[in-house]
This record gives sequence, C-alpha cells and structure tokens, in this order.
Amino acid sequence: MAFEKIKSALNAFRNYEKQYPALANDLGPSSYGVRPGPRFGFTNERSIITSIYTRIAIDVAGVHMRHVKVDKDERYVDDVDSKLNLCLNFEANLDQGPRHFRQDIVTTLIDRGVCAIVPVDTSVDEDGNVEIYTLRVGEILQWYAHHVKLSVYNEAKGIREEITLEKSKVAILQNPLYDVMNGPNSTLQRLATKLSVLDDIDESASRLDMIIQLPYTIRSEAKREQAESRRKDIEFQLKESQYGIAYADATEKITQLNRPAENQLIAQVDRLTSLLYAQLGLTDTIMDGTADEAAMLNYINRTVEPMLDAIKEAMTRALLGRVRYDRGERIFYFRDPFKLVPLTTFAEIADKLSRNEIVSPNEIRGYMGIIPSKDPKADALNNSNMPQPIDELGNPIPPPTVVRPTAEAVPVEEDLEDDVDDDDVVMSAFDEIEKAIDDTFADFDLPEE
Repeated sequence: MAFEKIKSALNAFRNYEKQYPALANDLGPSSYGVRPGPRFGFTNERSIITSIYTRIAIDVAGVHMRHVKVDKDERYVDDVDSKLNLCLNFEANLDQGPRHFRQDIVTTLIDRGVCAIVPVDTSVDEDGNVEIYTLRVGEILQWYAHHVKLSVYNEAKGIREEITLEKSKVAILQNPLYDVMNGPNSTLQRLATKLSVLDDIDESASRLDMIIQLPYTIRSEAKREQAESRRKDIEFQLKESQYGIAYADATEKITQLNRPAENQLIAQVDRLTSLLYAQLGLTDTIMDGTADEAAMLNYINRTVEPMLDAIKEAMTRALLGRVRYDRGERIFYFRDPFKLVPLTTFAEIADKLSRNEIVSPNEIRGYMGIIPSKDPKADALNNSNMPQPIDELGNPIPPPTVVRPTAEAVPVEEDLEDDVDDDDVVMSAFDEIEKAIDDTFADFDLPEE
C-alpha cells in the first residue's frame, strides 16, 4: 500500500520531462510580463483614476452571480446545474477564477466604455440548448449590423486574436456611467487630461529657470554664438558635476527665477475630482475604507448595482437565450446584506430575523462562517423565545420538515378564476362555529327561550 502511494506521488520539479511529456516539446508562442487580463489605457495608468477604477471593479466583483431558476413572480427557487454555473462560480477559463473574471469584466467595461463576454468553448445538447464551458472578456474593436469584431485572448496560443462573432452570441455590455466616465467631454476624461498636463509639469520641475547676464552685449552674431557657448558650458558643468556645482566669471551675474508663473491647474484638478466623486457616489472615506453605512449604501445603489444589473441583463439575454428565459432561467447576483454590518448590530438583526421566523439558525450560522448545526430545530423557522409544543409524555414535538419547492413543482401559470369563493369559505366557518356552540350548551339542559 505504501509502495503504491509512493509510485503515484508527483513532484513538480523532479523527473519533469517524464511526468509531463507534453511540456518537453514546443509549447507555442509565449509572452513575458503580459497578463491575460485587462490593461488600462496609458493616460489612466499614470493618474489617480486607476485607483477609482480598481475600487469600483473590486466592489462589483465581490458580488456573486449564479445561474438560477425562478417562479412566475421572478422569485429565486433553486440553482441550475449547468456548465455556465460552473463558469460563474468555479472556473471561468484556464487563467481566471470567478472573482477574477468578474473583475476583468468591470475593469474592461469602465476603461473602454463597452466590452463583450464571449463564450469560447460551447456545445449543443439533444434539446438544442447551448452548454457554455469557458468564458472570456473581449474588447470590441469594430461594429457591424449584426456582428462585432472582438479582441479576445486565445488560451490555446497564448496571445490575443481578433475574431468576428454575431451580436446574439456574445453578451455586449455598455457602461451605465458612460457619459460620466467615457464620453469625449465627460468629467473623468477632462480630469484625465488635466492630470496628464500636471504630470508633464512635474516632470519638467527639475529645470533651474535662471538667467545669465554676461559682461558684454550680444547684438552681433559672434557675441550671440559666444553667449550660447557659455550657456552650454554652464549646463555641462551642472550636469556632469556630482553635486551640481558650476563656476562663473566674476563679471557674470546669475538670476534665479524661483517664482514661476502661477496657474489654476491644481484648483481645476481638485474641482473636477470632487465633481467626479459626486457623480460616481464616491467619497474620500469610501476610498480609504472608513465610510459609514449611509455613504456605502449610496455608493452601492448609484454605482455598483447599475453595473451589476447591466452584466446580469446582458448575460441573461445572450448566454441563456429566449427558450431558457421562457422556462424561468435567469442570471442573478446575490449581495451579502450583512457584509458591512458590525458584529453588535448583526447580533441584534439575527435575533429579530430569527424571532420573526424569517431565517433559520443554520442560515444565520452560514453568514457567520460557522458550520451548520445537526439539531433538527436549527433548520426550522421557529421563535425560540416562545413555548414550543410538547407531546403527551412531555417531550418536545419535532418541527415539521421544511421541504424546498423544486423548480418543476413551481407552477408557471395559475388560473385564479378556479379558486373557491372567499365568502363561501367564511360562511362555512361560521356555520361550523355555531354548530359547535349549540352542541356545547346542549349538555347543560338549559330551557329554550
């Protein structure tokens, strides 16, 4: 037994060619330092806009998305066992897990303005349903009437390639905040331009900005050439000197311009930054992680959820199609409502939800990261503060087993006209109560009036 375990044990660095014979051959094209995920534009990489993009992308990617079944009222019923659900919750492709894939979507969307979710590996089953095995994020390069040209990473070759696909086969997303972030005259683009100019000024701040007064006039061409030679000589001395020291003649006078002309560039950058924060629902406290609940709720409702809705609707339309949509299949996102709640507040909320029989104890334990309890009462919707029913021997009666309705058990359509009339039900109940009262008083032999 031990010998068999040793035989089956593998080490990534020993007997490399024997364990992985395919890797000993040519692996095809390769690249260094270029990841398959998105890269920001040149302007955005050099500014604080990158931190804004990253903050939004991380917050949106932190919300889970699932392929689910719903009832006629669009209420969640159950998860669908599909390959698409594996892409959304286990592995989107060879290079990306589910969260990295979601962050790739949002990063490309807010940087480019539009992007596409491309099903790469697919198959068609006997019923004509398309099974999706891998997903990639593509950049849209060109638009046609019914097609789009995309730049998508090809994991088989390790490079990005341009392909043209039908619009109905890919999920096309447009940034819901396009006019604020990606429009030609949007606030963000104006801020990016101002920051680029400010960076150029900072890079040129190493200039000395001084004037050299020579002891002779430079009206003639020969004197101007002599002055130019003297200027270059001082530049050479300052550049080649270890400590930036140069010498000058006793008759020369050097004036340092240490007060450059002022402009309103920094004030404009501050104003545009404040305006952009207001339009995106951002604040300084959100960026540094000290925001209160009200600020975070405003940010989530105005920035995060519109992007999640755009992703959900595009994936439902393109990746599921009309047939699966009519069968009640959807792409839903589920945001943890207790993610930003302090522990003391969470305890109070959990008590209220449990007492009002909204969630079971095991569901609360799941939010806290604690393993479920095996006690049958932990899966029941009971108010623990109220007396529980007991049997004749004084033992507590176990709660009824909660049966989750399956997707097939949920009716798609109901005919409300076939229901029993409410008035008949009420009158029947009153008749039964009156009969029970008559039977009770009949035992007392009371005279009839």
